[in-house]
Amino acid sequence: MQPKARKAYVPGLAALLVVVAAGCSGGGATDGAVTDTKPGGPTTATTAQPGKYRTLREPCGSVPRSMLKDLLPGAASLPEDQQTKVYQGTASVTYDTDRRVGCGWKATSLDASNQLMIDLERVVSYDPAVSDADRAQEVYAKKETAAGLPSSPASASGTPSGTPSASGTGTGAGTNTAPGTTTQTGSPSGSGNPSGTPSGTPTGSGSGTPSDGTTPDGLEPRVLDSLGDVAFLDDVLARAGAAAQQRTVSVVFRTSNVIVTVRYTEQPAHPTVVPDSKELQDKARGLARTLNEQLNE
Repeated sequence: MQPKARKAYVPGLAALLVVVAAGCSGGGATDGAVTDTKPGGPTTATTAQPGKYRTLREPCGSVPRSMLKDLLPGAASLPEDQQTKVYQGTASVTYDTDRRVGCGWKATSLDASNQLMIDLERVVSYDPAVSDADRAQEVYAKKETAAGLPSSPASASGTPSGTPSASGTGTGAGTNTAPGTTTQTGSPSGSGNPSGTPSGTPTGSGSGTPSDGTTPDGLEPRVLDSLGDVAFLDDVLARAGAAAQQRTVSVVFRTSNVIVTVRYTEQPAHPTVVPDSKELQDKARGLARTLNEQLNE
């Protein structure tokens, strides 16, 4: 009886040793990569890079006082306490200041009324296969397309390789139209800010706005170089009412996953005065460059 019991035990022990040996020698990933053991071979999941920017700076304090004085000449004639209030600006109403912020300013003088608005949007992609920057390019491209520039499409200048073109399927994005309100739109950019030129008064040079209100050659809405990753400028002259004309210059640019809009509007008090394109464009582009530098600090 004992020999039979010994024979039944030995095969069971051998089977146990085989199982243990298989468990110790079984192949397994040692680098932390997740593999798929299903038919079709192993696969490794990839995730797109997050955007460069994780937060946004406070907008109303982003415009230097010296620039506000030049952009809002009407504030200079106000009492000190009112000047301070004008220069403080009015923050736009947003639901998440890490994703969207904006600010607006307005001042009126005997010559003209000026309005300034800036809007910063941080774009986040919820698709793990699409980076935040690529998603932001889709949003930017829709803004440029909506502006209806007379020439190049949204992907024409400065668009990094591999980013969606103007026909991208991004969601709309917005900008603020007035202090305290948020709407959707797109446009802005600017540079230098000539001083000493009365607001709303044509400069009298060949680069000024023609008397018929058309935009001078070379100042038409266009794609801009050397501003962010991509940028464009829009210039629209429209009658605000029967007694005056109003010009709005917008500059929109994208830096990584942040889209910035600068909108600068002037409405002369006299109905025969046409706001000067070059002056407004220079000031708007100057502010846009300052905001871009702040993003890269």
